[in-house]
Amino acid sequence: MLRSECPEQKVLPMDDLVRLSQQGDRVAFRQLYQQHSGRVYAVCMRLLADRSKAEDACQEVFVKVWQQLPVFRGDSSFSTWLHSIASRTAIDLWRQDKLLRLATEELPEMTGAELGQSRELEQLILRLPHQARAVFVLFALEGYQHQEIAELLGIAEGSSKSQYHRARQLLREWLDEN
Repeated sequence: MLRSECPEQKVLPMDDLVRLSQQGDRVAFRQLYQQHSGRVYAVCMRLLADRSKAEDACQEVFVKVWQQLPVFRGDSSFSTWLHSIASRTAIDLWRQDKLLRLATEELPEMTGAELGQSRELEQLILRLPHQARAVFVLFALEGYQHQEIAELLGIAEGSSKSQYHRARQLLREWLDEN
């Protein structure tokens, strides 16, 4: 019998909650949600800077977690894995929103050539490998420091710096080609 069929709700250790959630136990998953939703929301809020969008992103993160739980192997801690999904989801939503704004906003102070270059740069940024793109966007466009980026993405500060350097190199190469 799954715990979701039992009326009593006892707080279980994290490993047990993850294992039960992987087996489809909704009560256990609700406890995971309750324990981690604040941190996930904080990550989304930092990246999206909008309460409503952060709430939507937080919900999307937990939908993805529920869907991906069966393949979670425990190579890292659950919270690290969750944080990675939260960061990627928020960054993806931020990027989609930014592209939508770029596509729909009128930018009267920009000439046609400048606007074309801006759109070209946006397209090139989208071509970057995922982690390099995330670091580049957070550092160059959002103003986060490498230490903050490392915490957000669950990587070392040195990795953030090297991914930023990699992103800049690739962008320079691609811009030189055009």
